[in-house]
Amino acid sequence: MPKDSSPGAASTPSSGGVAVPRLPLASADPLAPRYEDLKALFPMAVTDGRVDLEKLRALMGEHAATGPERYGLSWAGKSDALKTLRQQTTATLLPAPSESVNWDTTGNAIIEGDNLEFLKVLQHAYHGKVKLIYIDPPYNTGGDFIYPDDYAEGLNSYLQFTRQANEEGVKLTTNVNTSGRYHSRWLTMMYPRLFLARNLMREDGVILVSIDDHEVNNLRLLMDEVFGEENFVASLIWEKGRKNDAKLFSVGHEYMLVYARSQSELREKNTVWREEKPGARDIWEKYLELRETLGADNSAIERDIGAWYSSLPKSHPAKKWSRYKRIDENGPWRDRDISWPGGGGPRYDVFHPVTGKPCAVPERGWIYGKQEEMERQIKLGLVEFRENHTSPPFRKAHIKPTSEELIGHEDTEDDSEEDEGFATQVRGSYFYKQSQVSVKYLRTLLGGKVFNNPKDHEELSKLFMYVLGQETTGLVLDFFGGSGSSAEAVLCLNKEDSGTRKFILVQLPEPTERKDFPTIAEITKERVRRVIQKMESADAGQLALADGPKADLGFKVFKLAQSNFSVWDPSLAPADAAGLGKQWELTADNVRADASEQALLHELMLKCGLALSSPIKTTTSAGVTVYLLDEGRLLICLARELTREALRAMIALKPQSVLCLDAGFKGRDALKVNAQLEFASHDIQFRTA
Repeated sequence: MPKDSSPGAASTPSSGGVAVPRLPLASADPLAPRYEDLKALFPMAVTDGRVDLEKLRALMGEHAATGPERYGLSWAGKSDALKTLRQQTTATLLPAPSESVNWDTTGNAIIEGDNLEFLKVLQHAYHGKVKLIYIDPPYNTGGDFIYPDDYAEGLNSYLQFTRQANEEGVKLTTNVNTSGRYHSRWLTMMYPRLFLARNLMREDGVILVSIDDHEVNNLRLLMDEVFGEENFVASLIWEKGRKNDAKLFSVGHEYMLVYARSQSELREKNTVWREEKPGARDIWEKYLELRETLGADNSAIERDIGAWYSSLPKSHPAKKWSRYKRIDENGPWRDRDISWPGGGGPRYDVFHPVTGKPCAVPERGWIYGKQEEMERQIKLGLVEFRENHTSPPFRKAHIKPTSEELIGHEDTEDDSEEDEGFATQVRGSYFYKQSQVSVKYLRTLLGGKVFNNPKDHEELSKLFMYVLGQETTGLVLDFFGGSGSSAEAVLCLNKEDSGTRKFILVQLPEPTERKDFPTIAEITKERVRRVIQKMESADAGQLALADGPKADLGFKVFKLAQSNFSVWDPSLAPADAAGLGKQWELTADNVRADASEQALLHELMLKCGLALSSPIKTTTSAGVTVYLLDEGRLLICLARELTREALRAMIALKPQSVLCLDAGFKGRDALKVNAQLEFASHDIQFRTA
């Protein structure tokens, strides 16, 4: 089971003198591990447990920047952003099965709540687990994102915004462009979210952020600071159409900044991003049709496929690849250079099969590092010779490359267009897709115009496939969920290649002033429900394949809320002794009266470091219900009255860790201490919550 390394874990003192560990119920300071790393690297700069900046500066010498003028991003409110980042939360996610689809089997989730609190809640359970993040944050056009006037973000602000608490203290407004801190407010909003998002990413993870001209320059600098400018991958341009009412220029494009969690990790894994050439699949299907009709007559197939190319309209994607007009037993192919990329390749004799003389060597040398590999490729029929030896031969490049075509030149710098599957290509940094396509699609799906400027799920699906490559199991996170386009993109991608990728979306329940969809979060959920219904209807009646995983057509809904426990909150602690004593009493019987067992279970799962989709096995222990998680390594018992027999029966289930409600002991310290000692004697970690 994942160990909890969060600070603030308390122990329950007992009359027997044995301290029973308590599970920390507040989020950890995300900067704390970095301070610990710094102290470990420079112990001589640590004084009384704190980093002495003067000593550290002296140790760093010329590597330390000490002058007042230096390059970097600064804005009014950056210190507020750091303060917000470090602020702990006691929030949790309440399960809402009635609003979900296929609750018991799905690994997807849609979260209704503030994304900053959500990112803090997930730091422990999802640290280093997200492969791809896509976000489409507010574009700061003046009035389109909600932010606390006094920068006091947190659970209380969210509860006030959703009218779950009174509105005293924090007023939420839009970021109007007349504000003197117009850009600063946006940066202060984005900084902690990007910082926390980076923590959730795998080392080979990637983040894509959509943005427009208002903040693209600031976002680039901000992401350079959070992710490191060495991890910048590309700035994509998405052209969406011309605006004829523009006074000077029609600005119809948006940007998408792409950053890696670690470019060095991608290089170490030899990561190469490619996409299938549009139209390649059509060519292959036409070839199979002709092969079925004409059999082994390659000349006839060449004739007919050439005629097919000529008949295609100019707009057809396959038209671009009409060079794949030659046919052999492996399908359509075209000629390809056989020389070493960049020059300096090997030079050896390759004999012409007719003249028997050595062929002319390409100026850059042969692409195959060893003569034996060249001879192997010739025997496989993948090298085509010219009429005589005076010119070098060329390679065959098939529309659907054979595995042999991909072997033999891995040690070159060949920027191969081919990969397993169909012919592939590198994406450019510019692409076009008219914005009205996604607007009309969503209007049809939801029965009206309910959301402005939805993202095109088809384009997102292509981008996700490009970045994820051959991986079909990664986790995709979007914490500005909007209309749910990214969820549909993942579902469509899985349907296309039978993948099992999972998504988590987060959306603030912003009011819409509509009766059918009172909040944007309701639009998000309903869009994904209808997409799933369409997919299930399309699959109905089709023969189910026995092999392979079943498509995950579902999602769990969770809602950000206060903890199910009365948690000690130092920021709200009263100054007087009587008040402190009263708040301390809350930790004795700390389970809220209205907390459901399912809500308690999911809160403890997250705070034990387990994902929302973790399988749960329910069993009994001496008549008491217990839950086995993490393949039986963690046992959670939510019984409000524990017995010695039940505690001993838990040992027989052989978990590595046991977590019980402190309230279940009803103040019986002797029972708790004996349980702690007995679990320890069996090498079982025991904690209470």
